[in-house]
Amino acid sequence: MINDITAKILEDFDSKDKAREKGLTLSRDVVRICRSVMYNIHNKKFDKANKMLNDAHESLEQINTELGIYPDIYYGGFVGHAQQEYVECVVVYHLLYNEGNINKIPSPDDLNVGYAAYLNGMTDVGGELRRHILDLIRQDKPEKGETYLDIMESTFSNLMMFDYPDAITHNLRQKTDRLRSIVERTRGDLTNALRQQKLEETMKKFESKL
Repeated sequence: MINDITAKILEDFDSKDKAREKGLTLSRDVVRICRSVMYNIHNKKFDKANKMLNDAHESLEQINTELGIYPDIYYGGFVGHAQQEYVECVVVYHLLYNEGNINKIPSPDDLNVGYAAYLNGMTDVGGELRRHILDLIRQDKPEKGETYLDIMESTFSNLMMFDYPDAITHNLRQKTDRLRSIVERTRGDLTNALRQQKLEETMKKFESKL
């Protein structure tokens, strides 16, 4: 009797361990792909980025299949991290590809990811939008950055609504606090750039009248 019980438990643990290893490998693949995706997005290689996002999505779906029957492993942390990276990339892709059209942003249900992972991924979007705004400033197009700053501020305001324990939101509050700092610094940088642009335009008009 005891041998039968032991054998059954060993079989279950063996299957669970194999599923965990497979899930870890797939989640690392997702994170690796997402790093390349972000590089391609900022370099306006949207077709390549989109193809890689599809690859990442397939890996996440495979994780769901492999670990769906093992919730204790599925919610252990590494799956959520992979989902966050994916959400960040997908949202940034849609925002930059559609030039700030927030109506193109997919929902967590569209992406088949957890709500907490989705929200945490959204906090990371702010850093990438700041990067894009700084690029626009360097290209002498600061006025285009206002759209993305508005998105950052709106995202922060919405995330502040989720005042729940970390056990539910997975440390969302801490990441939202970091987003606040990013938004404030970006607002200052963009404001200075717009003022500089306005000053230069005024000086050019003045010089043209001389």
